[in-house]
Amino acid sequence: MSFRRARFGDLIERQLALFVEDDGDLLEDVDAALARYDGADRDEAEELFGDYQLALEAAAERLAELRDAYGRTLAGADAERYEEEFNGAVSRRWPALTAAIEEA
Repeated sequence: MSFRRARFGDLIERQLALFVEDDGDLLEDVDAALARYDGADRDEAEELFGDYQLALEAAAERLAELRDAYGRTLAGADAERYEEEFNGAVSRRWPALTAAIEEA
């Protein structure tokens, strides 16, 4: 675990707030898909889990667009650190998106 100060913390928090404001419906889709999956009977569970995965991917892809747009303005180690901090902030705020944001 790294204990270095989050260099991009304020920026990332503003980006995540903007995501919630502009694309909060994607998070609602994730919650709704999980609720449908959790309430599904055995026959529907596999399909509904796939829907949940798609909702996670859609939210992560939008977050990755935000991350990558700013990340392209940085060079080398700064770009890598920013991406790590961004992904970490997403994981802390929305743990279900951890794997999806790492893959995006």
